[in-house]
Amino acid sequence: MKKALSIAGSDCSGGAGIQADIKTMTMNGVYAMSVITALTAQNTMGVYAIQESESDFLKQQLDAVFGDIFPDAVKIGMVSSSKLIEVIAERLKFYNAKNIVVDPVMVATAGSSLMKTDALQTLIDKLLPIATVITPNIPEAQVLSGLLITCKEEMENAAKHIGDTYGCAVLLKGGHSINDANDLLYADGKSIWFEGKRINNTNTHGTGCTLSSAIAANLAKGYCLEESIRNAKEYISGALAANLNLGKGSGPLNHAFKITGDI
Repeated sequence: MKKALSIAGSDCSGGAGIQADIKTMTMNGVYAMSVITALTAQNTMGVYAIQESESDFLKQQLDAVFGDIFPDAVKIGMVSSSKLIEVIAERLKFYNAKNIVVDPVMVATAGSSLMKTDALQTLIDKLLPIATVITPNIPEAQVLSGLLITCKEEMENAAKHIGDTYGCAVLLKGGHSINDANDLLYADGKSIWFEGKRINNTNTHGTGCTLSSAIAANLAKGYCLEESIRNAKEYISGALAANLNLGKGSGPLNHAFKITGDI
């Protein structure tokens, strides 16, 4: 059985983060493992608190996984500090990890910041160059590229800029009111559009985690990047179409909190 590892934060409500990744990887037919970068107190309405893993403990988690059940793909989600990013990058290079999917999580769906300000540059310097593909949404791509994105052409320009600058494939997600959920893959100097239909569903908590985890699962099974993305989009479209409604939250809220350590 193929194996996939999620390196991300824990979501106690089960809709995003490690919990969403494990569910997604399992449903996509691979054995799921996890390395936890932080505990969070969050739900569909917001993030209330974050407590980071201690860097040595993070390293021990990574060594425990790679030393026994070597993953066929790795998905990286929420990592809030420079120190933790450096540990992850060093260990992945040490073990020569393959099929690395980086979801550059900066802000939760509900609007709360999930990354310390000094961590962004470390993510750019350390993780993007070793990534097989990164999966930014429109706001994240604007930060990474320094370009405004308001239309299809600007999506293409931003994806090309990010990919050429950092040497990785880029799946730029178009779900933030740019188009009908059409996503753009820029890889090996070429652009490929993946058409999607916007689904009227307010329960979007964890969709970014789910998509990147599904891509990692398909890469682990040996699919090429393009086919992995097609399979992942089909999976998440089916999940959104099911329109599962569990919580009582009526919309996203912002909450002030401090990222603290350590566990």
